[in-house]
Formats: sequence, structure tokens, C-alpha cells
Amino acid sequence: MDAIDYQQIKMALRDVLREEGIVGDSYIANRWAGGTVSIKPGNTELAAKDIPIEDFFHKIIMIRDRLRVLEQKVNGSDELSRAGKVGLQQYITRCYGSLTTFNVLFRDKEDQFVGESSARRKKVE
Repeated sequence: MDAIDYQQIKMALRDVLREEGIVGDSYIANRWAGGTVSIKPGNTELAAKDIPIEDFFHKIIMIRDRLRVLEQKVNGSDELSRAGKVGLQQYITRCYGSLTTFNVLFRDKEDQFVGESSARRKKVE
């Protein structure tokens, strides 16, 4: 497969994923751009770890996108009972709720994590 075809396929796949709401463009809030996340161990003899905040933000976005895919797979599953779907959906929603701490990093409110009180929660069919 030559490079042009590969790039076209990648772009087409991204377009489909965006249209389906599985992935989208999320941006870090301006005040965090260029910053770092510092992880300091309790033991002062150990070295701290600094991570570019954009890398950290990207990992959070990847978690969100994978939770969305899981949510769609649960809702679209023919093997799960309605009760099974509801149970898994509630668990996924609680995962979103656990990630709301990171909402401060998002530039746009609609990209933020929302927990159980959300109207965003999808109805299991």
C-alpha cells in the first residue's frame, strides 16, 4: 500500500469516527498549554517525574475515546441482556464521573467528562 493511499484511509477513518461521535478534536485550555505535570514521590531520595501536559492530556483523551467505543459496543451488543447493558452502562458512566477531575484541562465544556447526573448519558435500547 503506498503512502498516499494510507494517508487517505487514515483521514477517511478519522472522519467516520468523528461523525459517529467516537472521537473528536479536543483542545487543552490555553492556561495549561506548554505546561508540565510533576509527579513527586513521598520519598525525597527518589527523583520526580515531569511530563509535558499535552502528553498527559492526550492520554486522558485516549481513555475517553476508548470508553465511548466500549459504550457503543455495550449498547449495540446482541449477546447482552437489557439488564446486562444497563449494568455495564452504569459502570461506564461511573468511570466518566471518576474522570471529571480532569475537566479543568479541557478548553471546551462540551468535551468534558460528565458523570451520572448527565443528560448526555445514552439510553440503552
